[in-house]
Order: sequence, then C-alpha cells, then structure tokens
Amino acid sequence: MLKQQNNESKRKYGWVDKWAKMTGERARIDAKVNNTYIIYDKNGVLVKEYPNGKIIPFHNVGDS
Repeated sequence: MLKQQNNESKRKYGWVDKWAKMTGERARIDAKVNNTYIIYDKNGVLVKEYPNGKIIPFHNVGDS
C-alpha cells in the first residue's frame, strides 16, 4: 500500500483502506462462527489462518 510520511493513504478514495480492513475482520468472525479458516497473502505466501490463531502455509494440490 502506498503511504506518505504522515501515514495518510495516497488512494483517491480514502474509504477503501477502512473497507478492506473491515472486510478482513468480518472474514475472521465468519471463520470463527463456522469453524473454518481464511486464506490470505502474507509476505508473498498464501497462508491459512484458523480461528484458534494457528497459521500454516496453504498448498493448493491435495490440501484440505
């Protein structure tokens, strides 16, 4: 994400940052309620995050 020195976003629409953060928080809540996991990119690697906080790398082939 592009940032200036004063930590303000350079995005044309500033609400996008807040919306993206809220979407991620909602995904975590849904995963906890449904006892599933979320998948996201962390440092260039896809990972699965479980409701208990466990984070493991995601492998597409043969992974459940």
